[in-house]
Amino acid sequence: MGATVRRTGRRRDTLTHLARHQPASLKNHVRPAIGELHIGEATTQRLDIVLADIKNHAGAATARTCRAVISGAMKLAVRYGAITVNPGREVDAIEAKPKNSPRALTAKEVALLQKTLTADEHAVEADLPDLVTFMLGTGVRIGEALAVLWHQVDLEAGTAEITHTIARPPGEGLIRKTTKSRTGERALTLPSWAAAMLRGRHTAGSRPDDPVFPDTIGGYRDPSNTRRSLRIALSPVGSTARRELGRTLRGLRRQAGLSRKPVAQTLGWPQTRLELIETGRIKPNHRLGSSLTKTYGIDLDNTPDLLAQLTDAAQPAESDKLVWIRTHALRKTTATALDQAGHTARQIADQLGQAKVSITQDTYLHRQPANPAAAQALEHAFNDPDII
Repeated sequence: MGATVRRTGRRRDTLTHLARHQPASLKNHVRPAIGELHIGEATTQRLDIVLADIKNHAGAATARTCRAVISGAMKLAVRYGAITVNPGREVDAIEAKPKNSPRALTAKEVALLQKTLTADEHAVEADLPDLVTFMLGTGVRIGEALAVLWHQVDLEAGTAEITHTIARPPGEGLIRKTTKSRTGERALTLPSWAAAMLRGRHTAGSRPDDPVFPDTIGGYRDPSNTRRSLRIALSPVGSTARRELGRTLRGLRRQAGLSRKPVAQTLGWPQTRLELIETGRIKPNHRLGSSLTKTYGIDLDNTPDLLAQLTDAAQPAESDKLVWIRTHALRKTTATALDQAGHTARQIADQLGQAKVSITQDTYLHRQPANPAAAQALEHAFNDPDII
């Protein structure tokens, strides 16, 4: 979209004007697609095709951002008199179904989760059992949970105020900022078990402005690091066999003179995955073991002892049931529990701090069987054997 517009004698590229605000979308998607068009050539039909292509290749979220960039550029063009109508306003809405249907933990899975976390030294050290309890009892986002201060908790009344979230914007470091909308500011009543947990962790030395869930030196915790700790804790330590296999593989890596980073780069893995394997927290299979040992110059199929270790480590374990859980699953579990208790979608959205009820219904509520009373009503309606 190389066309320019005139204002007080100066030439100005409207896309360049927006570059500071949306650099990645502009550079990676918008400019390559329509950067050579004149403003007048950017019709609604063309923009529809471009955004559909971006959605297919980069996802709906990126396509929405690109639409906002294009629409903003066209708005400037209308303001400066280059065109009379903003074609970006008329493009089709960009919608996408969730990649996975909402899945909530069952009561048995919640019990297994708490049992696993409290028995895991790493999880206890990372203060995960209490944090997970608080998130299940409130439905808050992980950043919101980490931003709660002690003066926002009323231990006697059993309530907590949610007003801020913890984030790490690029170039700004870790900050505590207000929620992204007024809907996110809410006062929540805690279930008795969540309130009891908070009373148990509150000490005489706790100051009003201290975080309820601080880092090791009493400051704010990084949500990304906390998610990583939870992923590690929920990766199953399935058996002694897995831990022994992990120690063996770690020894082979060190014997080959390799650190985790080059091994992960060679295999195209994140370093975290290699760490989880070596600590016995991933259920292995032959393909995984063969790829890893090949990197160390070892043929797995010609190493019977190692192959037997791998076979033992691949046996199912109870904790394998938790490997799918991420922090958002806790939020969905809370929403689904409220739904099953008969709360309306609006009430659940208010609990979660969401302005749009549709998001709550589509993304956070585990689908239940259709209206149970429907079968009974149909039975009464068509109970004449001559009809059916």
